[in-house]
Amino acid sequence: MDRMSQLDRSSGATTGAPAPSLRSDAAGRRREDRIVGASESTRQLIAQATGAARTELPVILLGPQGSDRELVARAIHTWSSRTTDLEVLSCAAIPEALQSRELFGCTEGVYPAVPGAYQGALERSAGTTLLLEDLDALRPDVAAALWKAARERSYRREGDGSARTLSARLICTGDSSAALSLGELPHHRIEIVPLDERPEDVLPLAAHYLQAFSEEESKEPMGLTADARACLQSESWPGDVQELRERIRQAVRLAGSATVSAEALMLARDAERVPSFKEAKRAFETRYVTGLLRRCGGNISRAARLAKKDRKDFYDVIRRTGVDPSQFRS
Repeated sequence: MDRMSQLDRSSGATTGAPAPSLRSDAAGRRREDRIVGASESTRQLIAQATGAARTELPVILLGPQGSDRELVARAIHTWSSRTTDLEVLSCAAIPEALQSRELFGCTEGVYPAVPGAYQGALERSAGTTLLLEDLDALRPDVAAALWKAARERSYRREGDGSARTLSARLICTGDSSAALSLGELPHHRIEIVPLDERPEDVLPLAAHYLQAFSEEESKEPMGLTADARACLQSESWPGDVQELRERIRQAVRLAGSATVSAEALMLARDAERVPSFKEAKRAFETRYVTGLLRRCGGNISRAARLAKKDRKDFYDVIRRTGVDPSQFRS
């Protein structure tokens, strides 16, 4: 049997779930990166992902926030013939004025505020897979240029008249409600069903994360009490799989014995409401950059001097926050 189509079955004994769970063979190096579930929707998802991995066609991957779209994208890349690392670009984090530059690159002098030639994501991902997250955040003209490049298998840097070969494989993610279409260009379109529409996946996923995070915390293998299983099944999971995963992660840290109780899960839910250090840092950076650019009228060089940072390093911070300097220029 082809390696990509091999499916491991788990008894679900840790959670007491009667139905066997379905798990992709090697969606990633870490256990928590595997696609897990007991539903027909998960079975179809794995089949679609393995089918997409056997081709070089672009992939449109749709699903609600928190539905592990990146996990499925990484699975497709891992199961494909491409062996180099996946290149990831978050379209939502790029200021609109710089979207074309980030994708296609540019020659020196095209952007006076950001001097120097720039290697775009299409060039950086040559020979591998480029994951474009939240593609619906792109301006329509930039999205149209991307699809043109995908059809013609070539693109041009801004300010450069010579064509470059597009050798990257494209995987694009967006919300299920987003109108993402490649028109007549052949492609795979995969939709991830929300977790609240496949409740039979909750306990297999919980058992899967329980084992992974027990090992991560150097604890003995842990189980779920009956009231914990009932608690998990009664939730609606508005944050989808990501919310379930973080709930289990926190519960493993809080549990004082070999089993996770409903009380530990409820404490974990309260812990989720406290932002992580990374989230708090990003929020501070966004407020800091916004205030500084407003004070400097959008002048990046001046803002960098006030921040006592190298201009390039300060621009990297701006790009990370998604703040658009042009909105502060008069």
